[in-house]
Amino acid sequence: MTQETTPGTSSGSAASPGQDTAHGRREGPVSGSWWNRAAVQEFFAERASRWDSRFPDDGPAYAAAVAQLGLRPGERVLDAGCGTGRALAPLREAVGPNGTVLGLDVTPAMLEEAARAGRHRHAALLLGDVAQLPLPDACLDAVFGAGLVSHMPGPGQSLRELARVVRPSGRLVLFHPVGRRALAARHGHALTPDDVRAEPRLRPLLTAAGWRMLSYADEDDRYLVLARRE
Repeated sequence: MTQETTPGTSSGSAASPGQDTAHGRREGPVSGSWWNRAAVQEFFAERASRWDSRFPDDGPAYAAAVAQLGLRPGERVLDAGCGTGRALAPLREAVGPNGTVLGLDVTPAMLEEAARAGRHRHAALLLGDVAQLPLPDACLDAVFGAGLVSHMPGPGQSLRELARVVRPSGRLVLFHPVGRRALAARHGHALTPDDVRAEPRLRPLLTAAGWRMLSYADEDDRYLVLARRE
């Protein structure tokens, strides 16, 4: 499960094929203070058709991460930065036929791959980014974000926008199938204190955005943060 360096970041928002999308597994370093939408779309569009074949063994990790949301039948959930939609089937299974699943990404080609793989049967696919979600206030029970934190156009603003669309006491899972240290080692990088995924940085960002961090796990084989909407 190798990863590459992106020119920027990817973010999620509800979208359909032809809209922008965020990806199930993000590549590249933690985003900086800038975010080049066109560059991100170009980077992921070129890789979209090969995305699932490059990371074929992540399915169980995604299902286990989805389970941490504690979804119930009939609930409403957003996969923010859904990419090719690898979390959509377990999300649909969790909320059942009467629930709502939205998959949002900023790269049209990723949403097209999700539809080509038949994952549009599990969710409504939306184009957009997490900094400006095309959703009303408090319309969701939960948000799932795989690889999302590193690719937000502005972590604070994006976390606030996610909080806006989630009801009080709703849940947020931020996930990656590889922990920070293992991922840095694969890229030949050292961990840095300014990594937005590090607990000392992420916890205050979540708090300021209206979330309370309930748990933080950064292990070789997974990165998973669970938070609740205040």
